[in-house]
Amino acid sequence: MNRKNLSHGKIIKSDFSAPRWARNRHVQTIWPRFLQRRLPLRFSMERLTLPDGDFVDLAWGPRPKKMTGIVALFHGLEGSIRSHYANDIMATLSINGWQVVMMHYRGCSGEPNRLARAYHSGETGDPAFFLDTLSARFPTIPKVALGFSLGGNMLLKLLGENPAQQWLQGAIAVSAPLKLAECSQSINHGFSRIYQKYLLRSMKSTLKQKMKYINYHELISLTPDDVDAIHSFRAFDEKVTAPLHGFADAQDYYEKCSAYHFLSAIHCPTLLLHSVDDPFMNHLVIPKETELARAVTVEISDRGGHVGFMQGNPLNPTVWLQQRVKRFVEQYLPTCVNA
Repeated sequence: MNRKNLSHGKIIKSDFSAPRWARNRHVQTIWPRFLQRRLPLRFSMERLTLPDGDFVDLAWGPRPKKMTGIVALFHGLEGSIRSHYANDIMATLSINGWQVVMMHYRGCSGEPNRLARAYHSGETGDPAFFLDTLSARFPTIPKVALGFSLGGNMLLKLLGENPAQQWLQGAIAVSAPLKLAECSQSINHGFSRIYQKYLLRSMKSTLKQKMKYINYHELISLTPDDVDAIHSFRAFDEKVTAPLHGFADAQDYYEKCSAYHFLSAIHCPTLLLHSVDDPFMNHLVIPKETELARAVTVEISDRGGHVGFMQGNPLNPTVWLQQRVKRFVEQYLPTCVNA
């Protein structure tokens, strides 16, 4: 059968191969974050005021001599431009004539946002406004978007909600938690609870800081001590994320915001990079080909961890992910040799 005639997307095997020293999924996940040397990067910040009076901060990479395309980045849970993957992918993509810019979610740029609401895996209003802004400023420049983890789930949902969108020529999602309920269970077991504890500490700290100047009593009915007593993503989503953002409960939030349900509606050429051994999730998040729109390709590797995909040797490791993303972007954005 000619695959070009299929009415659905495809799942293909990645050419990524983990070296012997980095076959463990936790090594793949932790090494880039804590041990990998960061690529040098210059960036500038811009505050973008949102329609409701709140703000998000944009991190702009170096401006190319001749702008041939724009790459819009969306970070993961509690991420920022300081996150290893954001810093290094911006540095990697900023040398081809491409302008790279990353939108920080509300409260993620180092300063708490103004309103009680924050961000979540399915919050697409702010990213849509951001992309509208890019389109208005650079109407003739082609654009590609890249989302990591939570940002990948959000981006896929955004594209599924807007199949006729004109913002982007292509999109790529890395280690996206396509089924939020499954992921909330997986990360609450074994060694993966270390990641959950690390991320929850940041989430709870931000919330308690905002509690000092915003009255949350009628919104979530929690005290700072109650927040400290939260020890799982599901409990946080049940007590904080859901009531703050209009969901009945955590399960309602998970069902409505899992990108898995939106993959069949995406018309934009889209690549999902996923590792089977991702410690944030399990095999149940992997969709079937028949659940994908024709424009969607899922590229799967057996190993790679969560936003890892490291190769090379321990003394001089390389991140395969950076070059794979670059190859994808080159399909949709012109390059400039003298950038």
